[in-house]
Amino acid sequence: MVGTKSDLSRTTLPRRQLGRALRDARQASGHTLEQVAEVLEISRSTLSRLELGQNEKVKVRDVEFICQYYGLSEDRTEYLTSLVVQASTKVWWQDYRHLIRPGFNTYLQLEVAATELHFFQSLVIPGLLQTADYARITEEAFLPTDTPAEIDRRVSLRMQRAAMLTRRHRPLRVEFVLHETVLCALVGSGRIMSLQLRHLADIGMRDNVSIRIVPFRAGLPTGGAVPPYIIIDFPHNEPSVVYTEGAIGTIIFEEDDDVKRFRSIHEKIRCAALEEQPSRDLLRNIARRYEQ
Repeated sequence: MVGTKSDLSRTTLPRRQLGRALRDARQASGHTLEQVAEVLEISRSTLSRLELGQNEKVKVRDVEFICQYYGLSEDRTEYLTSLVVQASTKVWWQDYRHLIRPGFNTYLQLEVAATELHFFQSLVIPGLLQTADYARITEEAFLPTDTPAEIDRRVSLRMQRAAMLTRRHRPLRVEFVLHETVLCALVGSGRIMSLQLRHLADIGMRDNVSIRIVPFRAGLPTGGAVPPYIIIDFPHNEPSVVYTEGAIGTIIFEEDDDVKRFRSIHEKIRCAALEEQPSRDLLRNIARRYEQ
């Protein structure tokens, strides 16, 4: 599987959304960067950075002027100027920034803006589903040099993220497809695993959360190994992206063909998975085994 690592480290999601929208509007109007820069009396490089989402000092009045030049509607202009405000707003995890692994900050920006997530995981319980005890064991194993206080803060960050699934106002819609291997890999102790799997079975009963298990007997539904991934969908027709993460780095796929390929892979895996109720039954059965 071939993909290109996106350089989103110099941008934020609102700036990226704004830049893409302005680029699309310019191209739809048939103008080049040079033509627009000359008319608006700004440098070509400034306009290019704006379209790439790399301009950190975007002004509302400048975006309004550009929208007017492109002939955008009042509603569209209002949406794009709202992105300028969002881009300058402090994110909720800012206080944890020194604890966030390189590359994961970008994912957090994508996650907080998403309307829907589709997970496939074959190695570990996804962070949004982890109990505090399970999260603590994984953090201690991954970062053995961290102090107990730092581990506690990392676990706290993970628990705050998980609240998106249970919040009252517009809880995030998420589909988790997990391989049975995830349930059988002992993390910590039997007690920790039992509580973790029961947590999965319980939260999977929420209307906005779907948890399905790919059983061992399903074999290889895609014909080969598939890395863990997250398909991320956004509002306002912002194109979906796919986030993949490994021990040594992250890759974000943005090209339409790449996203379509992941959706095709996901559909094959989903078709091989148990339905939700049999998945909950399996989770509770394995939880009982850990208790014994």
